[in-house]
Amino acid sequence: MPGPKGSTQSPQRVFSPFVSTVLTVIAPGLLGASVAQAARRHGAADRIKIWARRPETRLALNKSDWCDEAADTLSSAVEDANIVVVCTPVDRIIESIKSFSDSLGPDAVVTDVGSVKGEICRFASNALKNGAGFVGSHPMAGSEKSGMEHASADLFKDRPCFVTPLEQTPSESVDQVVSFWTRIGAEVVTLPPDRHDEIVAHISHLPHLAASALCSLMAGHDPSWRHYAGGGLRDTTRVAGGSPSLWLEILFENRDEVLRALASYQDELQGFHAALSNRDILQVKALLERGKDYRDQFRPR
Repeated sequence: MPGPKGSTQSPQRVFSPFVSTVLTVIAPGLLGASVAQAARRHGAADRIKIWARRPETRLALNKSDWCDEAADTLSSAVEDANIVVVCTPVDRIIESIKSFSDSLGPDAVVTDVGSVKGEICRFASNALKNGAGFVGSHPMAGSEKSGMEHASADLFKDRPCFVTPLEQTPSESVDQVVSFWTRIGAEVVTLPPDRHDEIVAHISHLPHLAASALCSLMAGHDPSWRHYAGGGLRDTTRVAGGSPSLWLEILFENRDEVLRALASYQDELQGFHAALSNRDILQVKALLERGKDYRDQFRPR
């Protein structure tokens, strides 16, 4: 994985002891509930509080063994927290931080799970008050399924988690966030927010667009074709089953980097098109081999 711009080194992997005792999770969807479940299993917090908007969700949380308190207001959820993990959809993270920033204690550290980091990190670092700090996070874990009913304490096990401090972020805040993700099983990678956005545009956002575009193309053909689809089409388009509303938010939040990645992908497809049109067997073979070589270097999951 590439390092920060101007560097040929891989992003730093950091592991350090966890120090927090009160964890607050904002929004218990798939990721939020998984954060709480993993924290409870691994002893990453003495007390776990979760804010949920719906009364029925709070009722379910209070019956669970991985939530000590289901809060009905953001202020009560964060007022005594050491670490706050914001797990709302990416386009609501800034709004959430605005809503609870005045209620944070002076030692609190806030992080998030959003898949776009630049704007969020810059806003939050300036918005938090009372001495509280912000360090962005993005665990590369998830599912096409959503909701806390699909949550798992193992969701982050051995999965990369980007931690994206700004240059001025205090090292103590970074250490606390790194420690939290490490404790619940993630492999932490630290790098600047804008570098993160460039990387995920290529490894996450572009693949989703490509899968969705292929499915959209196939939707214009005879519907019976889908019944003949084997592993190739199914595997290639698996991520297209994700929530369109969620991905709409992500793509527009990271629009500039996604457009750059998409342009590069179009160039790659044009290279295949040109080689096939010219009956250039050697070039087609070279492109296929280059793709295979890259795919073969993926680490086992």
